[in-house]
Amino acid sequence: QLQLVESGGGLVQPGGSLTLSCAASGYTLDYYAIGWFRQAPGKEREGVSCISASGDSTDYVDSVKGRFTISRDNAKNTVYLQMNGLKPEDTAIYYCGAAIRPFYYSSAYANGPLLWDFGSWGQGTQVTVSS
Repeated sequence: QLQLVESGGGLVQPGGSLTLSCAASGYTLDYYAIGWFRQAPGKEREGVSCISASGDSTDYVDSVKGRFTISRDNAKNTVYLQMNGLKPEDTAIYYCGAAIRPFYYSSAYANGPLLWDFGSWGQGTQVTVSS
């Protein structure tokens, strides 16, 4: 069974950077798109970024375009989210999820991954942006 573990969160000042990791165990990530999502207190979980199984396609929600970069290293069974220029509104618990269907990726992800297409959630990692 695929299990995902997020890491790399922490407290950072506005304008700072963090790199999140999403490591998989129990199954190879090679066949699956991976999405990063976040959930702030009192808000719904929203899609932040996603990457196709091959890594050829990436998408981002408008609020992070130009600041966040998603990448994957299938040899390490890990997906990364490089976050630069962090803002207080980026504060949230960040989760990664694997696509429910192997090799599936959609043009509908142009403004970020869709929650219902992903699963196998990790426990999340807290990102706090504050001075």
